[in-house]
Amino acid sequence: MLASVETRSVSPVFVGRADELHTLNDALSRAAAGEPQALLIGGEAGVGKTRLVEEFAAAAHRGGAVVALGGCVEIGADGLPFAPFSTALRALRRALPDELAAAAAGQEEELARLLPELRGTAPGRRHEEEGMARLFELTARLLEHVAADRTVVVALEDLHWADASTRHLLSYLLRTLRTGRLVVLATYRADDIHRRHPLRPLLAELDRLRTVQRLELARFTRDEVCRQVAGILAAEPDSAQVDDIFERSDGNAFFVEELAVAAHEGCCTGLTDTLRDLLLVRVEALPESAQRVARIIAEGGSTVEYRLLDAVARLAEDDLIEALRSAVGANILLTTPDGDGYRFRHSLVREAVSDDLLPGERARLNRRYAEALQADPTLVPADERVMRLASYWYHAHDPAKALPAVLDASVEARCRRAYSEQLRLLERAMELWETVPEDIRAALRPVDHTEAYPPCGCDPATTPLRYLDLMAEAAVAGRHCGERERALKITKRALRLLEDEDDPLRSAWFWVQRSRLTHSLGRGGGREELARAEDLLRGLPPNEVHAELLTHIACWSLVHVPGPEAYGAAERAVEYARLVGARETELDARQVLGVLMVDAGHIEAGLAELHEVREQALVEDTPSVALNAYVNLPSELEGIGRSREAVPILEEGLAFAKRHGPPDSEAWVGGNLAESLLSLGRWDEADRACAAAGRVGQGVAVRGFHATLVAELALARGDLAEADRQLVAAQGFFGSHEHAPQNHLPLTRLAIGLAAAQGRPLDARIRFAGALDRDFRPGTQRYAWPLLLAAASAEGDAHAVPAADAGRAGLLGRIRAAARRLATIAPVWQAHERWVRAELLRAEGRTDPGDWSEVVAAFECLERPYDLARTRYRLAEALLSVGGDDERDRAAELLRLVLAVAAHLRARPLADAVTLLGRRARLSLTPAAGPPDTPAGPTDPLAALGLTGRERDVLRLVSAGRTNRQIAEVLFISPKTASVHVSNILSKLDVSGRGEAAAVAHRLGLFPQGAEERLIAR
Repeated sequence: MLASVETRSVSPVFVGRADELHTLNDALSRAAAGEPQALLIGGEAGVGKTRLVEEFAAAAHRGGAVVALGGCVEIGADGLPFAPFSTALRALRRALPDELAAAAAGQEEELARLLPELRGTAPGRRHEEEGMARLFELTARLLEHVAADRTVVVALEDLHWADASTRHLLSYLLRTLRTGRLVVLATYRADDIHRRHPLRPLLAELDRLRTVQRLELARFTRDEVCRQVAGILAAEPDSAQVDDIFERSDGNAFFVEELAVAAHEGCCTGLTDTLRDLLLVRVEALPESAQRVARIIAEGGSTVEYRLLDAVARLAEDDLIEALRSAVGANILLTTPDGDGYRFRHSLVREAVSDDLLPGERARLNRRYAEALQADPTLVPADERVMRLASYWYHAHDPAKALPAVLDASVEARCRRAYSEQLRLLERAMELWETVPEDIRAALRPVDHTEAYPPCGCDPATTPLRYLDLMAEAAVAGRHCGERERALKITKRALRLLEDEDDPLRSAWFWVQRSRLTHSLGRGGGREELARAEDLLRGLPPNEVHAELLTHIACWSLVHVPGPEAYGAAERAVEYARLVGARETELDARQVLGVLMVDAGHIEAGLAELHEVREQALVEDTPSVALNAYVNLPSELEGIGRSREAVPILEEGLAFAKRHGPPDSEAWVGGNLAESLLSLGRWDEADRACAAAGRVGQGVAVRGFHATLVAELALARGDLAEADRQLVAAQGFFGSHEHAPQNHLPLTRLAIGLAAAQGRPLDARIRFAGALDRDFRPGTQRYAWPLLLAAASAEGDAHAVPAADAGRAGLLGRIRAAARRLATIAPVWQAHERWVRAELLRAEGRTDPGDWSEVVAAFECLERPYDLARTRYRLAEALLSVGGDDERDRAAELLRLVLAVAAHLRARPLADAVTLLGRRARLSLTPAAGPPDTPAGPTDPLAALGLTGRERDVLRLVSAGRTNRQIAEVLFISPKTASVHVSNILSKLDVSGRGEAAAVAHRLGLFPQGAEERLIAR
């Protein structure tokens, strides 16, 4: 009887979870219809997450779905990189070998980082952030292809043990999967997710995704506990016994099982109230040989293969099998799904058994695992061998054996783009370094050199690995995985060590890294660090470190001090990179030069250079350079007012960044896209693009850029509180040390606009005066013209405020002087120059419709509807100041156009200003009503014809017999634009000429008699 109860400690009856199972089955149905599903299942340890997944998986399999299970593997305190995905993909390969091979065709080398069976993994040419993104994209596409014609369920268990690379890959999948009959679900222990647990930020991020459902499993009720105990005992339990078990277990399904079996065995009174004793009591009831095997398996990791266990246990095979049979029969151990190994039925038991080991016993078991695996590497899967060997030797406390194994594991992690694990392993290697005998360290060799890290002309085959080499690899790994703080600490420590050595090349390299990390963390501009590197390299023979340094100096100059000096620095960087054969560095330097060419007025030549760099980077497979080009090329197009050209490049770049780039690259491209959409008047799209960029950005600079864009949109829409919050956030991200024009000039402009909107003209003046203290260098016109405009507009708005009279004349003079120094190399800045001039006159009380007509005409040539609407508002204001019926009619029509744009953009301040001006001038801003004899209909006939508001205005003038030039003059558009509108109208009315169009309009009674006359420009 006892044996039968032991084999039934897991209830054969699936208890409760009806709502959760319904949710899972509904997700399966949706996935079968072609809509990918993602679910997170959380709950405390032992609450029943695995049992729920097993029930769902079994039902899905019976329904024809392919189920692939994968679990996160814990070795000591370490997680294997990508372990659950490797296991799940291996299961898919067994179930669908041909389909998976077809889906992976052509990408086997990259995907072998997750599934080595596809092809032998070899180190790639270049290891960087972009490589990990490429691997993630290929994994997502692989799953989509496999799930294109069949329903696939991928279940990942124990996410709380997941390594950083697994977490990043899961996040990517759940954010990007859009097609395929796929269900991805993952489980995690909610009670393990403390405030600093690395899974916590991921859960918060996924909670914001509407495509991810999150289930939290509650504990069982008393009735559910009763049903569970009845299933375990195969009899109706005593009510008092159920009460006792329910009270002691608190409804935790696993504890219910343990207590039920313990009570049946009559050992209830011998249990203590501590969890550890509760977990260990049934293990201690096993025969001694079975307890010994349980202790060995507990220290081997989440899963231990039978052949490895056999080698470590050193028992006769019959004795080992008998011990395993006892542990499995008692439901302490389970066989793995592939039947090749063993694991604890519940991880809490494994932890309790492992914690019960004596320190010397733990080290001895790890040594035996390491020795067995070293003697026969085939004992474990190939993709786990190196990592597990490193963990075993490390926990065996044998530094001489652990250091080489840990270094091998770090190389494996780097090859698999698992940079977080590479960093952890390199830090472990640095920890072990001093405890390893000198002869062992002398035998170690560097595998290769990271980025431009200097080999110093040494032969890698004979040059020992140095501690500094480890630090260099760790610094780059930290930068790649986003652990910039840890990377900066390592870099600083390396520079302290180099103070006692005569090694200028390595010192310069580390100073360059310190510059990059300092800037990305918002701790400074990074120029001082570059200057230190420059001093160290002076007089040395040409080398790649110097080429990289010159490129970074040119880039720093471009951002902080644009102008002739930056131009010369970029030219030197390109020349030097070519001299030393550093192709990737050369491409980076060329795009810096291309940006400076555009800013200097060589627009087409600079854009051609940027286009060529992007194409060459794509052809030569250097994604880091291509990503920079996808940021810089459209940014320059936006900077010269060619926003429409920038958008398709940015959309292409955004897709590229999601496949190949780190989060910050995606955020920069997305932010630039939002900026161009703002210029084009596509504000809702800009808002969405900005929100997406804000979700993925990590660095302080890109987060500051994002906050600036949000503040700009909030200010334009009249949400002053949000604009203020975002402005403060942006200033915090950039810090008081950051004075790059591309950062501080837009922030100053927004601060002026906010102060003016809040009725604080003197504060606006103070902010602008502070910006004037810094010189507007050549190349800053993109940011300086809008700043001058904001200041001049604020002064114009404050013209009637007596308190602002003092000092106005002097400030206006300074604005004029600054404007004379700024370049107008593109139509957009020529238009701004006219706008600033008109605003300065307004601030002096001189308003001339002719001046504003020039401004409006300049913006009619550009695709900036919000700016055009603002200038039309000023023109209407000037016309009303002149008086006269013709001027009033023109002003009214202009204000109607402005009001339509403001309503479309939801630009409330502009709409309020138009309404107020119309009310003061007693103008009707609503369209005129139709003739009395026209019957009212349920729909607008113009809308039924598909005509836009602008086409309605054009048709009204066509009906009056106006030419394209006359239409252009009335509506303040170009004749070419008027011609395009006329062509569209003819097409929509299905007529062949202007006369027929006018006839249709008159026949339908679209316009009242004389209405067109009010549009005529006089």
